[in-house]
Amino acid sequence: MLLIILLAFWTKPFWEDPIRGYVPEAVSDAFQSVKEFTTQAIDNDIEFGFDFDKIKDEATSFYSSIVGSVQVHEPEHEQVDKPELTTPDEQSFSVGNVELGDTKKSVEEMYGEPMRESENEYGVDWSTYHENYQNFMMVAYDEQEVVRGLFTNQDLLSSQFNIVLGDTKATVNETLGEPEELIRNGWFNYQINSDGEYDVYQIDRNYVTIFYDIHEGDEVTAIQIIDQDLDAAKDTLYTPGSEALKEGFEYQLFDLTNATRVNHGLPVLEWNEAVRETARKHSTDMADNQYFSHTNLQGQSPFDRMREDEIDFTSAGENLAYGQFSSVFAHQGLMNSLGHRENIVHNGFTELGIGVDFNEENQPFYTEKFLRNQW
Repeated sequence: MLLIILLAFWTKPFWEDPIRGYVPEAVSDAFQSVKEFTTQAIDNDIEFGFDFDKIKDEATSFYSSIVGSVQVHEPEHEQVDKPELTTPDEQSFSVGNVELGDTKKSVEEMYGEPMRESENEYGVDWSTYHENYQNFMMVAYDEQEVVRGLFTNQDLLSSQFNIVLGDTKATVNETLGEPEELIRNGWFNYQINSDGEYDVYQIDRNYVTIFYDIHEGDEVTAIQIIDQDLDAAKDTLYTPGSEALKEGFEYQLFDLTNATRVNHGLPVLEWNEAVRETARKHSTDMADNQYFSHTNLQGQSPFDRMREDEIDFTSAGENLAYGQFSSVFAHQGLMNSLGHRENIVHNGFTELGIGVDFNEENQPFYTEKFLRNQW
Protein backbone atom coordinates (compact mmCIF):
# COMPACT_ATOMS: atom_id res chain seq x y z
CA MET A 1 0.00 0.00 0.00
CA LEU A 2 1.31 3.39 -0.93
CA LEU A 3 1.66 5.50 2.18
CA ILE A 4 1.44 9.19 1.58
CA ILE A 5 3.15 11.33 4.16
CA LEU A 6 1.24 14.54 4.59
CA LEU A 7 2.58 17.48 6.50
CA ALA A 8 -0.16 18.66 8.80
CA PHE A 9 0.18 21.94 10.65
CA TRP A 10 -2.75 21.50 13.00
CA THR A 11 -3.08 24.54 15.18
CA LYS A 12 -0.39 27.09 14.55
CA PRO A 13 -2.33 29.77 12.72
CA PHE A 14 -0.85 32.18 10.22
CA TRP A 15 -2.76 35.37 10.83
CA GLU A 16 -3.05 39.06 10.26
CA ASP A 17 -2.57 41.05 13.42
CA PRO A 18 -5.89 42.29 14.81
CA ILE A 19 -7.02 45.34 12.86
CA ARG A 20 -9.40 47.80 14.43
CA GLY A 21 -12.13 49.28 12.30
CA TYR A 22 -12.74 52.97 11.71
CA VAL A 23 -14.79 54.75 14.37
CA PRO A 24 -16.31 58.26 14.48
CA GLU A 25 -13.82 61.07 15.07
CA ALA A 26 -15.82 62.15 18.11
CA VAL A 27 -14.64 59.04 19.93
CA SER A 28 -11.13 60.42 20.19
CA ASP A 29 -9.63 57.79 22.46
CA ALA A 30 -10.77 54.88 20.31
CA PHE A 31 -9.76 56.68 17.12
CA GLN A 32 -6.27 57.28 18.45
CA SER A 33 -5.95 53.59 19.26
CA VAL A 34 -7.02 52.75 15.73
CA LYS A 35 -4.49 55.10 14.22
CA GLU A 36 -1.63 53.80 16.33
CA PHE A 37 -2.43 50.20 15.63
CA THR A 38 -2.82 50.66 11.90
CA THR A 39 0.48 52.52 11.68
CA GLN A 40 2.26 49.75 13.53
CA ALA A 41 0.88 47.11 11.17
CA ILE A 42 2.02 49.07 8.11
CA ASP A 43 5.46 49.78 9.55
CA ASN A 44 5.98 46.10 10.24
CA ASP A 45 5.51 45.43 6.53
CA ILE A 46 3.34 42.41 7.15
CA GLU A 47 2.66 40.28 4.10
CA PHE A 48 -0.06 37.66 3.79
CA GLY A 49 -0.33 34.75 1.42
CA PHE A 50 -2.67 31.91 0.56
CA ASP A 51 -1.44 28.69 -1.00
CA PHE A 52 -3.79 25.83 -1.71
CA ASP A 53 -0.87 23.59 -2.66
CA LYS A 54 0.12 23.29 0.97
CA ILE A 55 -1.75 21.88 3.93
CA LYS A 56 -1.66 24.64 6.49
CA ASP A 57 -3.71 26.56 8.99
CA GLU A 58 -4.45 30.23 8.96
CA ALA A 59 -6.33 32.48 11.30
CA THR A 60 -6.96 36.17 11.57
CA SER A 61 -9.01 38.48 13.76
CA PHE A 62 -10.74 41.81 13.28
CA TYR A 63 -12.23 44.10 15.90
CA SER A 64 -14.44 47.18 15.62
CA SER A 65 -16.09 49.38 18.21
CA ILE A 66 -18.14 52.54 17.78
CA VAL A 67 -17.98 53.33 21.48
CA GLY A 68 -14.85 54.38 23.35
CA SER A 69 -15.57 51.99 26.20
CA VAL A 70 -18.00 49.16 26.82
CA GLN A 71 -19.82 48.51 30.07
CA VAL A 72 -18.69 45.12 31.31
CA HIS A 73 -21.14 42.64 32.77
CA GLU A 74 -20.67 39.89 35.28
CA PRO A 75 -21.52 36.19 34.91
CA GLU A 76 -25.22 35.65 35.59
CA HIS A 77 -25.18 32.05 36.81
CA GLU A 78 -24.15 30.52 40.09
CA GLN A 79 -21.05 28.41 40.40
CA VAL A 80 -21.71 24.69 39.90
CA ASP A 81 -19.77 22.15 41.94
CA LYS A 82 -17.56 19.89 39.86
CA PRO A 83 -17.84 16.12 40.30
CA GLU A 84 -15.50 14.40 42.71
CA LEU A 85 -12.88 12.98 40.38
CA THR A 86 -11.45 9.50 40.83
CA THR A 87 -8.42 7.80 39.27
CA PRO A 88 -9.51 5.86 36.15
CA ASP A 89 -9.66 2.08 36.46
CA GLU A 90 -9.21 0.74 32.92
CA GLN A 91 -7.74 3.65 30.98
CA SER A 92 -4.85 5.98 31.69
CA PHE A 93 -7.08 9.06 31.40
CA SER A 94 -10.66 9.92 32.21
CA VAL A 95 -12.78 13.05 31.77
CA GLY A 96 -15.41 13.70 34.41
CA ASN A 97 -14.94 10.07 35.54
CA VAL A 98 -15.81 8.87 32.02
CA GLU A 99 -13.35 6.56 30.25
CA LEU A 100 -13.15 5.26 26.71
CA GLY A 101 -15.04 1.98 26.67
CA ASP A 102 -17.80 3.19 28.99
CA THR A 103 -21.39 3.07 27.78
CA LYS A 104 -23.67 5.95 26.93
CA LYS A 105 -26.07 4.66 29.57
CA SER A 106 -23.45 4.99 32.30
CA VAL A 107 -22.54 8.50 31.15
CA GLU A 108 -26.15 9.65 31.15
CA GLU A 109 -26.69 8.16 34.60
CA MET A 110 -24.07 10.65 35.80
CA TYR A 111 -24.82 13.66 33.57
CA GLY A 112 -28.26 13.22 32.05
CA GLU A 113 -28.97 13.70 28.37
CA PRO A 114 -26.50 15.74 26.29
CA MET A 115 -27.13 19.43 25.76
CA ARG A 116 -26.26 19.06 22.09
CA GLU A 117 -25.33 16.36 19.57
CA SER A 118 -23.50 17.42 16.41
CA GLU A 119 -21.44 15.67 13.76
CA ASN A 120 -17.65 15.71 14.01
CA GLU A 121 -14.77 14.90 11.66
CA TYR A 122 -14.81 11.21 12.63
CA GLY A 123 -18.28 10.62 11.19
CA VAL A 124 -19.91 10.33 14.61
CA ASP A 125 -21.41 12.94 16.91
CA TRP A 126 -19.90 14.92 19.71
CA SER A 127 -22.42 14.76 22.56
CA THR A 128 -21.91 17.83 24.72
CA TYR A 129 -22.53 17.80 28.48
CA HIS A 130 -22.41 20.86 30.74
CA GLU A 131 -24.35 23.02 33.19
CA ASN A 132 -24.41 26.43 31.54
CA TYR A 133 -20.92 25.61 30.22
CA GLN A 134 -19.57 24.58 33.61
CA ASN A 135 -18.26 21.01 33.88
CA PHE A 136 -18.00 21.05 30.09
CA MET A 137 -17.06 17.93 28.16
CA MET A 138 -17.72 16.32 24.79
CA VAL A 139 -18.21 12.58 24.35
CA ALA A 140 -18.18 10.60 21.07
CA TYR A 141 -20.06 7.29 20.91
CA ASP A 142 -19.89 4.55 18.30
CA GLU A 143 -22.90 2.71 16.85
CA GLN A 144 -23.00 0.46 19.92
CA GLU A 145 -23.20 3.55 22.16
CA VAL A 146 -19.73 2.94 23.57
CA VAL A 147 -17.46 5.90 24.35
CA ARG A 148 -14.76 6.27 21.64
CA GLY A 149 -13.78 9.91 22.12
CA LEU A 150 -13.52 12.49 24.91
CA PHE A 151 -12.65 16.17 25.16
CA THR A 152 -12.60 18.79 27.88
CA ASN A 153 -11.03 22.19 28.42
CA GLN A 154 -12.10 22.37 32.05
CA ASP A 155 -10.88 20.87 35.31
CA LEU A 156 -12.38 17.41 34.73
CA LEU A 157 -9.19 15.54 33.83
CA SER A 158 -7.98 12.65 35.94
CA SER A 159 -5.23 10.17 35.11
CA GLN A 160 -3.14 7.32 36.40
CA PHE A 161 -0.14 9.58 35.69
CA ASN A 162 -1.45 12.31 38.03
CA ILE A 163 -1.56 14.75 35.11
CA VAL A 164 -4.21 17.45 35.52
CA LEU A 165 -5.19 20.69 33.83
CA GLY A 166 -2.75 23.41 34.86
CA ASP A 167 0.31 21.16 34.76
CA THR A 168 3.14 22.39 32.57
CA LYS A 169 4.26 20.99 29.25
CA ALA A 170 7.60 20.15 30.90
CA THR A 171 5.80 18.06 33.52
CA VAL A 172 3.80 16.23 30.84
CA ASN A 173 6.90 15.48 28.76
CA GLU A 174 8.83 14.34 31.81
CA THR A 175 5.97 12.02 32.81
CA LEU A 176 4.89 10.65 29.43
CA GLY A 177 8.15 10.93 27.51
CA GLU A 178 8.65 12.21 23.99
CA PRO A 179 5.42 12.80 22.06
CA GLU A 180 4.67 11.32 18.65
CA GLU A 181 6.12 12.99 15.57
CA LEU A 182 4.28 10.88 12.97
CA ILE A 183 0.78 9.40 13.06
CA ARG A 184 0.26 6.27 10.95
CA ASN A 185 -3.35 6.01 9.85
CA GLY A 186 -3.31 3.07 7.43
CA TRP A 187 -4.56 5.13 4.53
CA PHE A 188 -1.97 7.83 5.03
CA ASN A 189 0.61 9.11 7.50
CA TYR A 190 0.83 12.65 8.73
CA GLN A 191 3.64 14.45 10.46
CA ILE A 192 2.88 16.52 13.52
CA ASN A 193 4.20 20.07 13.57
CA SER A 194 2.52 21.81 16.48
CA ASP A 195 5.19 24.39 17.38
CA GLY A 196 4.81 23.25 20.97
CA GLU A 197 1.10 24.12 21.22
CA TYR A 198 0.08 20.50 21.79
CA ASP A 199 1.54 17.00 22.09
CA VAL A 200 0.13 13.72 20.80
CA TYR A 201 0.74 10.41 22.59
CA GLN A 202 -0.35 6.87 21.74
CA ILE A 203 -1.58 5.38 25.02
CA ASP A 204 -4.00 2.47 25.57
CA ARG A 205 -4.55 2.26 21.80
CA ASN A 206 -5.79 5.82 21.90
CA TYR A 207 -4.47 9.09 20.52
CA VAL A 208 -4.16 11.43 23.49
CA THR A 209 -3.73 15.07 22.45
CA ILE A 210 -2.72 17.43 25.24
CA PHE A 211 -3.13 21.14 24.46
CA TYR A 212 -1.08 23.92 26.07
CA ASP A 213 -1.74 27.60 26.67
CA ILE A 214 1.40 29.35 25.48
CA HIS A 215 0.28 32.59 27.14
CA GLU A 216 -0.01 30.94 30.56
CA GLY A 217 3.39 29.28 30.90
CA ASP A 218 2.60 26.34 28.59
CA GLU A 219 0.01 25.00 31.02
CA VAL A 220 -2.23 22.08 30.07
CA THR A 221 -5.45 23.73 28.92
CA ALA A 222 -7.38 20.89 27.24
CA ILE A 223 -7.24 17.22 26.35
CA GLN A 224 -8.72 15.13 23.55
CA ILE A 225 -8.72 11.31 23.62
CA ILE A 226 -9.65 9.41 20.44
CA ASP A 227 -9.81 5.65 19.99
CA GLN A 228 -7.27 4.56 17.35
CA ASP A 229 -9.88 2.50 15.49
CA LEU A 230 -12.14 5.54 15.23
CA ASP A 231 -9.27 7.59 13.85
CA ALA A 232 -8.27 4.81 11.44
CA ALA A 233 -11.76 4.84 9.94
CA LYS A 234 -10.91 8.19 8.33
CA ASP A 235 -9.64 7.48 4.82
CA THR A 236 -8.80 11.09 3.98
CA LEU A 237 -6.87 13.79 5.80
CA TYR A 238 -9.83 16.18 5.62
CA THR A 239 -13.31 14.78 6.15
CA PRO A 240 -15.53 15.47 3.11
CA GLY A 241 -17.62 18.55 3.78
CA SER A 242 -21.36 18.21 4.26
CA GLU A 243 -24.20 20.29 5.62
CA ALA A 244 -24.17 18.24 8.82
CA LEU A 245 -20.42 18.75 9.30
CA LYS A 246 -20.70 22.50 8.66
CA GLU A 247 -23.35 22.76 11.34
CA GLY A 248 -21.38 20.49 13.65
CA PHE A 249 -18.22 22.58 13.41
CA GLU A 250 -20.22 25.77 13.93
CA TYR A 251 -21.96 24.62 17.09
CA GLN A 252 -18.85 22.94 18.46
CA LEU A 253 -16.82 26.12 18.05
CA PHE A 254 -19.61 28.06 19.76
CA ASP A 255 -19.68 25.65 22.70
CA LEU A 256 -15.89 25.64 23.01
CA THR A 257 -15.85 29.43 23.05
CA ASN A 258 -18.41 29.61 25.85
CA ALA A 259 -16.63 26.94 27.89
CA THR A 260 -13.44 29.00 27.59
CA ARG A 261 -15.23 32.19 28.63
CA VAL A 262 -16.54 30.44 31.75
CA ASN A 263 -12.94 29.43 32.53
CA HIS A 264 -12.06 33.13 32.46
CA GLY A 265 -14.97 34.16 34.69
CA LEU A 266 -16.93 35.70 31.82
CA PRO A 267 -20.62 35.42 30.92
CA VAL A 268 -21.60 33.06 28.12
CA LEU A 269 -22.51 34.42 24.70
CA GLU A 270 -25.91 33.95 23.09
CA TRP A 271 -26.20 32.30 19.68
CA ASN A 272 -27.20 34.75 16.92
CA GLU A 273 -28.71 32.96 13.94
CA ALA A 274 -28.73 36.00 11.66
CA VAL A 275 -25.04 36.61 12.31
CA ARG A 276 -24.38 32.93 11.67
CA GLU A 277 -25.80 33.34 8.16
CA THR A 278 -23.57 36.37 7.51
CA ALA A 279 -20.55 34.47 8.82
CA ARG A 280 -21.27 31.39 6.73
CA LYS A 281 -21.67 33.46 3.57
CA HIS A 282 -18.18 34.86 4.13
CA SER A 283 -16.70 31.40 4.72
CA THR A 284 -18.37 30.18 1.53
CA ASP A 285 -17.08 33.17 -0.41
CA MET A 286 -13.50 32.61 0.77
CA ALA A 287 -13.65 28.87 0.07
CA ASP A 288 -15.18 29.27 -3.41
CA ASN A 289 -12.96 32.15 -4.51
CA GLN A 290 -9.68 31.05 -2.94
CA TYR A 291 -8.86 33.99 -0.69
CA PHE A 292 -8.51 34.51 3.04
CA SER A 293 -9.25 37.96 4.37
CA HIS A 294 -11.67 40.01 6.42
CA THR A 295 -12.24 42.17 3.35
CA ASN A 296 -14.03 40.37 0.54
CA LEU A 297 -13.30 40.71 -3.17
CA GLN A 298 -15.90 43.49 -3.43
CA GLY A 299 -14.01 45.52 -0.83
CA GLN A 300 -16.56 45.00 1.95
CA SER A 301 -15.37 44.84 5.55
CA PRO A 302 -16.96 42.51 8.12
CA PHE A 303 -19.04 45.44 9.33
CA ASP A 304 -20.17 46.38 5.82
CA ARG A 305 -21.47 42.83 5.43
CA MET A 306 -23.27 42.96 8.76
CA ARG A 307 -24.96 46.24 7.86
CA GLU A 308 -25.89 44.88 4.44
CA ASP A 309 -27.66 42.03 6.25
CA GLU A 310 -29.37 44.58 8.53
CA ILE A 311 -27.59 43.41 11.67
CA ASP A 312 -27.40 46.12 14.31
CA PHE A 313 -24.41 46.31 16.64
CA THR A 314 -22.61 48.75 18.89
CA SER A 315 -19.41 46.71 18.83
CA ALA A 316 -18.29 43.69 16.85
CA GLY A 317 -15.30 41.48 16.23
CA GLU A 318 -14.38 38.80 13.73
CA ASN A 319 -12.01 35.83 13.89
CA LEU A 320 -11.10 33.80 10.82
CA ALA A 321 -9.36 30.45 10.57
CA TYR A 322 -8.87 27.87 7.86
CA GLY A 323 -7.29 24.47 7.41
CA GLN A 324 -7.65 23.06 10.93
CA PHE A 325 -9.12 19.56 10.94
CA SER A 326 -11.78 20.38 13.52
CA SER A 327 -13.26 23.09 15.68
CA VAL A 328 -11.22 21.76 18.60
CA PHE A 329 -7.93 22.46 16.86
CA ALA A 330 -9.20 25.74 15.41
CA HIS A 331 -10.27 27.00 18.83
CA GLN A 332 -7.08 25.98 20.60
CA GLY A 333 -5.01 27.65 17.89
CA LEU A 334 -7.03 30.85 18.10
CA MET A 335 -6.60 30.95 21.88
CA ASN A 336 -2.83 30.79 21.42
CA SER A 337 -2.92 33.92 19.24
CA LEU A 338 -3.30 37.03 21.38
CA GLY A 339 -5.43 39.01 18.92
CA HIS A 340 -7.95 36.23 18.45
CA ARG A 341 -7.87 35.40 22.14
CA GLU A 342 -8.86 38.99 22.93
CA ASN A 343 -12.02 38.63 20.86
CA ILE A 344 -12.89 35.29 22.48
CA VAL A 345 -12.50 36.60 26.05
CA HIS A 346 -13.75 40.14 25.43
CA ASN A 347 -16.13 41.05 28.25
CA GLY A 348 -18.10 43.51 26.14
CA PHE A 349 -19.51 41.04 23.63
CA THR A 350 -22.88 39.40 24.29
CA GLU A 351 -23.63 37.39 21.13
CA LEU A 352 -21.82 35.13 18.68
CA GLY A 353 -22.57 33.65 15.27
CA ILE A 354 -20.26 31.18 13.53
CA GLY A 355 -20.23 30.07 9.90
CA VAL A 356 -18.20 27.26 8.31
CA ASP A 357 -17.77 26.03 4.76
CA PHE A 358 -15.30 23.88 2.81
CA ASN A 359 -13.23 24.35 -0.33
CA GLU A 360 -12.68 21.74 -3.04
CA GLU A 361 -9.94 20.10 -0.94
CA ASN A 362 -12.42 19.84 1.98
CA GLN A 363 -10.39 22.30 4.04
CA PRO A 364 -12.74 24.09 6.44
CA PHE A 365 -13.02 27.88 6.64
CA TYR A 366 -14.22 29.23 9.99
CA THR A 367 -15.72 32.69 10.53
CA GLU A 368 -16.54 33.81 14.07
CA LYS A 369 -18.52 37.04 14.45
CA PHE A 370 -18.81 38.51 17.94
CA LEU A 371 -21.10 41.43 18.68
CA ARG A 372 -22.91 43.56 21.18
CA ASN A 373 -26.08 45.52 20.44
CA GLN A 374 -26.54 47.66 23.51
CA TRP A 375 -24.88 50.73 24.99
